[in-house]
Order: sequence, then C-alpha cells, then structure tokens
Amino acid sequence: MATTGYKIWVHGRVQGVGFRYYTQAQANTLGVTGYAHNLADGSVEVLAAGEAQQVESLIAWLKAGGPASARVDKVLVEPHQLAERPTRFTTG
Repeated sequence: MATTGYKIWVHGRVQGVGFRYYTQAQANTLGVTGYAHNLADGSVEVLAAGEAQQVESLIAWLKAGGPASARVDKVLVEPHQLAERPTRFTTG
C-alpha cells in the first residue's frame, strides 16, 4: 500500500490547550506518523504520513475541531512529498 503525506496548518486557539498531544493520540490511534509543532504565529503545523484513508481521517478530525479544548478557525492542507516515512508521531 502506498504512503501519502500532507502538511497541515491549523489556526485558532490551538496552543496551550493540549492540541499537539491530542493530535498525537489521534494519529497513534489511526496509525499515522509525523509530527505536530507549534509555530511562532500561534498556529500548529502537522505532518501526517501513512495510508491514505488513515491520513484523511486525521485531517477530517482536525477540520472538525480537534480536541474539545481547542478552537479551530482554519485548516490548510497541502500534499507533501516524503523522502521517507517517519517512524512515529512526535510533538515538540
């Protein structure tokens, strides 16, 4: 099965509310690897890699608002060419 990759930028109240950790838990549940990092502008950048259906499920979860503690205003999604698939999902 083919691995697909996306970079996702999530805007809203997504820092200081456990957003990265909930995203990591959701990604682990779905079998998606990559990362969630805070950006200086207050948004979170997510790299999601895995089987298309699992990655699309993570993107749908992010677009639906992610964890209850967050407020997602905008989600931007862009295909990302992976040199190699990350082995796990990290935060930081």
